[in-house]
Amino acid sequence: MKTRKIVLLLTFLIGIVMLVVLFYPYRQMIVLEEVRSEQPKAYYLPLHKDRNFQVNYIHSIHLSNVKEQYRITEDGKLRFEFMQYEDVAIGLPGYAEEGETLHVEDGVYTLTFEKRVIDSFVLYVGRVNADLSLRYEQQEYHLKEFLEKGHSYEFHVMKVPNYKLLKGVRLNGS
Repeated sequence: MKTRKIVLLLTFLIGIVMLVVLFYPYRQMIVLEEVRSEQPKAYYLPLHKDRNFQVNYIHSIHLSNVKEQYRITEDGKLRFEFMQYEDVAIGLPGYAEEGETLHVEDGVYTLTFEKRVIDSFVLYVGRVNADLSLRYEQQEYHLKEFLEKGHSYEFHVMKVPNYKLLKGVRLNGS
């Protein structure tokens, strides 16, 4: 009788631990979640100590390189630090607004933002065969190898439970 109670108690405790391991959101991730889809896919990249990342792409109209630098804040928001580009016009400003600084050197425009913090942004993956990558911890992730062309993805940071990781795709392959 006493052995049966111990077995039941151990089974209950193991069940509680398994539920916590599966459902408690403890791992902070960069998340790219498909929007405007009935069955959205999610892609995950684990965050480590480095809090900076870059999104690099070829501008669809100018066909020139654009680099955007972000820093992840302690509360999981995205601080837009600067963007660099080679051409101005549609989508790429030729002047700085309040809270911004524009510097031009060797034909490269650097627009720096003082305090631009956002929760997320939507990334459209164009059908044009042009580069689109995420750079994090000295590694380049070519997003068009993972994400579907012609679809949009919400880019944000969040703590993710293991059961969601099992349903999604890891960008780093692990």
